[in-house]
Amino acid sequence: MTATFPDLYMSPRLLAPGGTPADLPTHEQRYGPLSYGDPDTLLRSVAESGLSGRGGAAFPVHRKLAAVAGAGRRTGRAPVVVANGAEGEPASRKDRTLLGLSPHLVLDGIQVAARAVGAAQAHLAVEDGASYLESALARRNDPVAVQVVRLPKRFLSGQASALAQYVGGGAALPAYQNPPVRERGVRKAPTLVQNVETLAHLALVARYGADWFRTAGTPAQPGSALCTVHVPGHEPRVVEAPFGVPLHRIVPLDGMSAVLLGGYHGTWLPAAEAAQLPLDATTMGAGVVAALPTTRCGLAETARVLRYLALQSAGQCGPCLNGLPRMAAAFHTLATPGPQGTNRTDVGRWAGLVEGRGACHHPDGTIRLVRSALTTFAPELDAHSRGLCTATDRTPLLPVPQEH
Repeated sequence: MTATFPDLYMSPRLLAPGGTPADLPTHEQRYGPLSYGDPDTLLRSVAESGLSGRGGAAFPVHRKLAAVAGAGRRTGRAPVVVANGAEGEPASRKDRTLLGLSPHLVLDGIQVAARAVGAAQAHLAVEDGASYLESALARRNDPVAVQVVRLPKRFLSGQASALAQYVGGGAALPAYQNPPVRERGVRKAPTLVQNVETLAHLALVARYGADWFRTAGTPAQPGSALCTVHVPGHEPRVVEAPFGVPLHRIVPLDGMSAVLLGGYHGTWLPAAEAAQLPLDATTMGAGVVAALPTTRCGLAETARVLRYLALQSAGQCGPCLNGLPRMAAAFHTLATPGPQGTNRTDVGRWAGLVEGRGACHHPDGTIRLVRSALTTFAPELDAHSRGLCTATDRTPLLPVPQEH
């Protein structure tokens, strides 16, 4: 389900109106012709727009484009563009919704990115919908050929180095990023890995310019973003909203105890605190906003997610191989009313030992979730230690894929 907010002073930019997929003629009628321009002018326009990445890190897009283009000039190798539509985050639906409704906007963005960095080849990596996207590509006449890559369904498949390895013929596993993929990625070529939503925004900047892009959002964080909103009793919906809008305009907070902001590598916040915050690029992560009602146990929700994250690790380094399973097991004890032993202290201590030591950011993202849960649900932890749980509804809120 998709939604927009007409009262948020913007028209939807990315998603096809009415929830109907836009074919190529409809897309061209809605957005008009795409002008690539020369790379230097394009990079200046992207820099002036303030566009940041929508894949979680909110990194300035023009800096990433310039770095890959520069690496290509230094090495004499044509860069590669990889559009990241993996969306391994189980709670997120924004990227697959965008690809389903506005595939040609993403495909336009791939061509703009290829022009900006001087790429000779491009790939669109997805877990689902590959045939549909291949059909959309077959109706286009693009200067740079795009190959759709089918990814294995794993949480880490969309990690930049894992993507670069898989597209290059290896396993979809993260690697120590030295040098980073922007310098040495797919088959050792400089590689731009960019989230599909970011590329859709890039296509709009190329069409309409920086000033238009800045008509939504705030001066410091211009533009809009797609969010997947989870509210108990309702199907998750994908909404498009400008940065700076209050979170309580995106998700109802009455009767809620907490909000998960950013997804499974995100942060739990008390609902009263979240109600005072705006939609912020630096905290939105995977674009997930999930409201936890007072009738549910945040510790139980976190324990389920942590077990999933531990099972989804690549198992290539100590933090993932040992640290995450140990913390998941300890948190399961904390989520079960009864004697807690030293688990509360142990989890905090292990978090410090694991942080910053992984081959990728999977351990760090998991630690972020753990620490926020220990703080936000501290009263519930105290109740559990006395053998009590305030939850009256055991129905899971956050989606966790079945184990195979």
